[in-house]
Amino acid sequence: MSDPLRHLLGLQDFEAAARRRLPKPIYAYVSGAVEDGQSERGNRQAYAQYAFRPRVLVDVSQRSTRTTVLGRDYAAPVGVAPMGIAALSSYRGDIVLARAAADADVPCIMSGSSLIRLEEVMQAAPGTWFQAYLPGDESQIAALIDRVAGAGVTTLVLTVDTPVAANRENNVRAGFSTPLRPSLGLAWQGLTHPRWLFGTFLRTLWRHGMPHFENNYATRGAPILSANVLRDFSDRGHLNWRHVAAIRRRWKGQMVIKGILHPDDARTARAQGMDGVIVSNHGGRQLDGSVSPLLALPDVVQAAGGMDVMLDSGVRRGSDVLKALALGARCVFVGRPFNYAATVAGQRGVARALSLIVEEVRRNMGMLGVVMLSQMTEDLLWRLPSQLDVADGADNAGG
Repeated sequence: MSDPLRHLLGLQDFEAAARRRLPKPIYAYVSGAVEDGQSERGNRQAYAQYAFRPRVLVDVSQRSTRTTVLGRDYAAPVGVAPMGIAALSSYRGDIVLARAAADADVPCIMSGSSLIRLEEVMQAAPGTWFQAYLPGDESQIAALIDRVAGAGVTTLVLTVDTPVAANRENNVRAGFSTPLRPSLGLAWQGLTHPRWLFGTFLRTLWRHGMPHFENNYATRGAPILSANVLRDFSDRGHLNWRHVAAIRRRWKGQMVIKGILHPDDARTARAQGMDGVIVSNHGGRQLDGSVSPLLALPDVVQAAGGMDVMLDSGVRRGSDVLKALALGARCVFVGRPFNYAATVAGQRGVARALSLIVEEVRRNMGMLGVVMLSQMTEDLLWRLPSQLDVADGADNAGG
C-alpha cells in the first residue's frame, strides 16, 4: 500500500489536504489573515522581488545545511514557528510539532496560546523554545516567567506585536470565535468532518478533558468555551519596554523579541540585552498593510549590531529560506504549513514537511554553488525592479 504522504511534494500541498480534514471554522482560524489580507499577500510577493545569481563550476558535493542559532548547532536553518491552539487542529499538536522538530534537530517555538501545559511539552521535547504573551499585571508577569524557568525552558521568546486584538473578519465569517461558542453550525461541521471529530476533538475530551489555555499565566487559564478568554487576550495594551527590561533582569536564559519590523526597535532590543530578534508581522495576522519581514530584514540586521536576527512570515520554499539568509537572517521559522502537516498525519506529517523544505535548501545550495550557509551573501541576489519603479521610470522617460 502506497504512503499518501509521498504525494505531498512541497509545503503548499499540505494545506489542501488539511482543509479537507478540518471543520471550516478551525481551518479559517489557521489559514486566515486580517482584514483585506494585504500583509499576507505581501509576505509571499516579497520573495519574488529577489532573483538568484548562482556561481557555477563549484564543488558542492560536500555541502551542509547545518547552522548555529543563539550559540547552538542545528541541522538546518528552518524552525517551527509558534502557533496558537495547535492542539485543536491536530491531536496533541504542540507535542507533535516539538517532537518532530527535535527529531529533525531544528528549533521549535511553543506558543503561549497553547492548550497543553508547557511542562508536558518540555518533558516530551527538551530544548523547545517558549513564546510568552505577557499578562497585564507585573506580579503575574513575574510568576509566569518563574514558571517558564521552572519548566526547564532555556530560550524565552516575547511576542510584542499584539498590543490589541486584531480585526480577523475571516474568523467571524467562518463561524470561529474566541471563546468557541457551541452552535448547530459548529456541530454540523464536526459531524461532516469525522476524522477531526473523533481523531482530535473527542479524543482530546476523552483523554484530557475540556481544553484550557494553559500557559497565559502561571496558573491555568480559561477553558476554550469560557467568556474569560476574551479578558485573557485583551490586557496587553499598556505593556512597554520597561516590562521587557524587568523580565531581562529576572530571566537567566536566552531571550528573544518576536515581532520586530522597525530598525529602531532592534536597536532598543540590543540595548535591553536581548540575544536575538525575530523579524515578523505575525504571518499577516495582526496589522494589515505592515511591511513584509523580508523587506524589513536588511535594515533590522544592520541595526541589530551582531544579535542573531531571525525571520518568519511567508516562508514556503527552500529558496525563500536562502533568500532570507542572504539578506542576513540566521534562520527562519515556518508556521501554517507545519500546522497543516500535523493535521494530515501527526508527527509523521510534520517530519515529512520538514524533510521537504530542508531538502529544498540543500538542493538549491548546490544549484547556487554554495557549500556552507555562511556563503549565502547578498551578492548572490538580484533585486528586481518593482512595478512602481518601472512606472516611475516610464514617467521620467519623456522629453
